Amino acid sequence: MSSILASVDQRTKLVGENRLELLMFRLGTRNAFAINVFKVKEVIKVPAMNAMPGAHFNLKGVTTYRGKSIPVIDLRQAIKIRGAGIGDYPVNVIITEYNRTVQGFLIGDVLSIVNTSWQEIMPPPKAIGKANYLTAITQMNIAGQKELVEIIDVEKVLAEIIEYDTAISTSLLEDPAIASLRGKKILAVDDSSTARRQIKETLGQLGIDIIERENGAQALKLLKQWADEGKTITDEILMMFTDAEMPEMDGYRLTSEVRNDPRMQHLFIALNTSLSGSFNEAMVEKVGCDRFISKFQPDMLVDVALQRMRQVLEQG
Repeated sequence: MSSILASVDQRTKLVGENRLELLMFRLGTRNAFAINVFKVKEVIKVPAMNAMPGAHFNLKGVTTYRGKSIPVIDLRQAIKIRGAGIGDYPVNVIITEYNRTVQGFLIGDVLSIVNTSWQEIMPPPKAIGKANYLTAITQMNIAGQKELVEIIDVEKVLAEIIEYDTAISTSLLEDPAIASLRGKKILAVDDSSTARRQIKETLGQLGIDIIERENGAQALKLLKQWADEGKTITDEILMMFTDAEMPEMDGYRLTSEVRNDPRMQHLFIALNTSLSGSFNEAMVEKVGCDRFISKFQPDMLVDVALQRMRQVLEQG
């Protein structure tokens, strides 16, 4: 099964072109689901697992993967799919890496990997409410038929199992530039409400106001609106945190668009993503981000904001 996954290096050409590859699968239902291939290390058959007493009910056990113990999560249960399934479930495990951790997700049949554009990936309809586990939807040709494909908010799934701490280290709070952050505004761009909330809860402790947008297209529209009104972007916001993967326009394309517009090209941009560090460090240089950090690290969020604040103070 792992042979369907090529190396990440072969996919770096997609980044900056507003494209992505999706691994599509079923969860023992007729619905088709997907996650970005960049998050996937391997797909394997369901391995032997050991139950962990007292573990979260969505955690089905622990298995050994390449010499290390990793948790295995029942994805269908985690996103609250109800009712009887069709066919066998689970039959496979997707091994993924999110936010510097490796975990497996129980799934049904793997369908295929597709190469598509972020412009073809749409946010889920507002009518489905905030309790859903989707970051986006799209339509794909599966076995000769057009099907709706639901892209899962894995960060939300993990956040319900792992309690992410938003406490800030005392050493950072004692930094002289901390006081200057109060009242500043930061633009947070992420399709995951869980990730946006983590930024808001962390930086809100410092008196920073967070302006939220759900994807690069929305963020670029806001920035261009300010520029068209004759406003100086760096007066409106201190900086911008952006995710890499987002529907309609990803963070790499957003950064490229900002850098190519003289009215906003000096905006400080930090890529805040759950993708692999070594890959993103190369992409930061390619598209022109100022910093890269992995998600769900409160101290790193504060450190980046302080870095930018010191620059502003030095510039007078």
